[in-house]
Amino acid sequence: MSYAVVIPTIGRPSLQVLLTRLTRSDAELQRAGREHSHAPAIVVIDDRPAPTEPLAVGASVRVLRSGGRGPAAARNVGWRAVDTEWVAFLDDDVVPGPDWPAQLAQDLHGLAPDVGASQGRIEVPLPTDRRPTDSERGTAGLASARWITADMAYCRAALQRVGGFDERFGRAYREDADLALRVVAAGYRIVEGRRRTVHPVHPSGPLASVRAQRGNADDALMRRRHGLGWRGRIGDSPGRLRRHGLTTTAAAIALGATARRHPRVATAAGLAWTVLTAEFALHRILPGPRSTEEIGRMLATSIAIPPVACWHRLAGELRWRRVSPATAVPAAVLFDRDDTLVHDVPYNTDPAAVRPVPGARAALDRLRDVGIPVGVVTNQSGMARGLISPEQLERVNTRVSELLGPFDVWSICRHGEDDDCGCRKPAPGLVKDAAAQLGVPVNRCVVIGDTGADVTAAAAAGARGILVPTGRTLRQEIQAATEVASDVAAAVELALSGRAS
Repeated sequence: MSYAVVIPTIGRPSLQVLLTRLTRSDAELQRAGREHSHAPAIVVIDDRPAPTEPLAVGASVRVLRSGGRGPAAARNVGWRAVDTEWVAFLDDDVVPGPDWPAQLAQDLHGLAPDVGASQGRIEVPLPTDRRPTDSERGTAGLASARWITADMAYCRAALQRVGGFDERFGRAYREDADLALRVVAAGYRIVEGRRRTVHPVHPSGPLASVRAQRGNADDALMRRRHGLGWRGRIGDSPGRLRRHGLTTTAAAIALGATARRHPRVATAAGLAWTVLTAEFALHRILPGPRSTEEIGRMLATSIAIPPVACWHRLAGELRWRRVSPATAVPAAVLFDRDDTLVHDVPYNTDPAAVRPVPGARAALDRLRDVGIPVGVVTNQSGMARGLISPEQLERVNTRVSELLGPFDVWSICRHGEDDDCGCRKPAPGLVKDAAAQLGVPVNRCVVIGDTGADVTAAAAAGARGILVPTGRTLRQEIQAATEVASDVAAAVELALSGRAS
């Protein structure tokens, strides 16, 4: 196992602290006689647009230029310049633990072939003599963030497979989450290592929170790349953009009504703006130190942030409107129940008779681990025939969930074959209903089932269908299917790959 360390920089003084820690750690380990394979190759990427003087780095550190194109482009220059099995990315303002090189080697040693990345543990020191400021709390969020490249190691095979970082992310924002989502979609797992890295809180100017709203344009690119559910998949909160939109709209209406001399409308809209702005300001003031300076800064920036955030999001939506999704990563995966998830027991009324298909639980958990909703779309004509009561069906389905884990949606057709309903597969109703309940586009859903009716229903709804044949699947159904998988686990990997077989 070999690895290199890639550090993009814009020449901040903190780079010297980082390099000193890396080189000293390895030297101390060697002097102490501790086992350590070899010192990692360190590559610093100078991302200054027009540097007037070279970076002051040691002779053992390789320096490359990336021309000021942003951290995503700088990291691409770095990992493509080395030939190691693993590439560890560090930001130039972090401080690795004392024995970080050895801990990294331990984290990477013996990882399974399907592990594409290892995330370090980030620590953010906060003041102990007072409450943290709004800016400090923002930095503290890095300690619980997923997949940030402050300390993140990727295997070369994963980087090559997905093409590395998307250089359209020009700032140090969202480029790491975008890469991780694409790596996971390619079939890799991301694990957490034991190494620790400190991310100090740096001083910020009074308008830092306003300038940070430029990230809303990157959020627009994330939506185009990964669909509406991308925030949940990276473990992020929903954000406040909708409230910012309401606040900005209220302000615009108040100003417009005032100009047109509609005092009642202006008063109502002005009151709405005041309430929304006050709520936002208090949301930021109450957890902080509540000093006069902090309160003043929060009041001023709470007025400025909503319209600035909306402006950048609109600009991003317009700029990235023609961007295609990164891959056809599903917004949801819907499964047939009988003979796909559980062995078929005709008109089953007994929860004790529920037996999962081998590998079904692991396949479902694979989707849950990456934040993709899972659901069941099933025909249950036994209801129409009087062979199954509603209570019996509920008990059986409850048992299915107990054995296979929770489902985000159940969509059930209780009609018979001759009822001429629009929900019974191969009709598209169940698939459309499940997508509507989840609030996802039906054309980004995948349906996995064992019969031609399952894949036909998917196609009729505009979704993607994958057939998992059993001994009872008809030959002509297999021949007609566009995508066929050997079992439910293979079908899930095919769904995540974003490519037809």
